[in-house]
Amino acid sequence: MGPETGITESDPLSLVVIVYLVMAVVMAGLWALQRRVKNASIGDVGWCLGLMAAALWYTTQADSGIERILLTAMLVVFYAGRLGRYILFERVIGKPEDARYQRLRKNWGDSESAKMFTYFQLQALAVAVFSVPFLVLLWNPKPPSSLIEIAGLLIWGMAVSGETRADRQLAHFRADPQNHGRVCRDGLWRYSRHPNYFFEWLHWCSYVVMTMGAPGWLLTWVGPILMGVLLMKVTGIPRAEEQALVSRGEEYQNYQRTTNAFFPWYPKSL
Repeated sequence: MGPETGITESDPLSLVVIVYLVMAVVMAGLWALQRRVKNASIGDVGWCLGLMAAALWYTTQADSGIERILLTAMLVVFYAGRLGRYILFERVIGKPEDARYQRLRKNWGDSESAKMFTYFQLQALAVAVFSVPFLVLLWNPKPPSSLIEIAGLLIWGMAVSGETRADRQLAHFRADPQNHGRVCRDGLWRYSRHPNYFFEWLHWCSYVVMTMGAPGWLLTWVGPILMGVLLMKVTGIPRAEEQALVSRGEEYQNYQRTTNAFFPWYPKSL
C-alpha cells in the first residue's frame, strides 16, 4: 500500500467509507422505490450495480498499471454486471416479488417498513465490505502475470461460469408451466440443492488466491468468510429452504435427504 502503488496508508479506508456513505443514500432511494413497486429484489440489483460502480471508481483513484486496472474492471463488470442483469430480468421486471421477501413482509407485520429500510442499509454496508477484494487487487504492484494469480483467475472463471450455468438451468426449469411446484434436479441442481450459492462463494475465494502475498492480501478473506456465513446461515440457504418446504413440501424433503445443500456431490439414493 505505499509509494509503490501511489495509494497512501490512509487512502484505502477512506475510499471504502466514501463507498458506504454514497451507497447508504442510494439504498435509501431504492428502499423508497420498492415501497411503490413492492419488489425488494430491487435492492439486490442495487447491490450488484453498486459493487460494480465502487470497483470501477477505485480504478480511477489508484496509481496502478493499466494491466491491473483493466483486469479489475473486467472481473467486476463480468461478475456483478452478469448477476445484476439476471436478477433484474428474472426477479424484477414484469415479475412478482420473490416469495422469500413476501414471507419477510408478512412476518415483520407492522414493523415491515422500518425493518426493510434496515435491510437495504445493510446492503449498502455489504457493498463497501465486498468491494475490498477489488481494492486489494489494485494495491498489488506486480503485473497480473504470476502463476498464483493465473490460478486464481482460473478459479474465478470456473465459479462465474458455474453460477451462470446454474442460474440458466433454474430459469429454464421454471419457465415450463409443467414444472410449477416441482423441484429442479436438472444439471448442476442434481449435485447440490444450491449450486448457484456454491459458485457464488467460490467466486469470492478466487480473490484470495489471486492476491496471495500481495499488500492487504488478508483482507480478501472477508469475501469467502462473510459470504459463506450469509449464504449458509443467514440470508441464503435458510430462507430459500424455508420457502421451498412451504411450496414443494414432501418432494423437497426428499431432495434434502438425497442431495447436499451446498458443496456439489453425487446424490444419495432414498
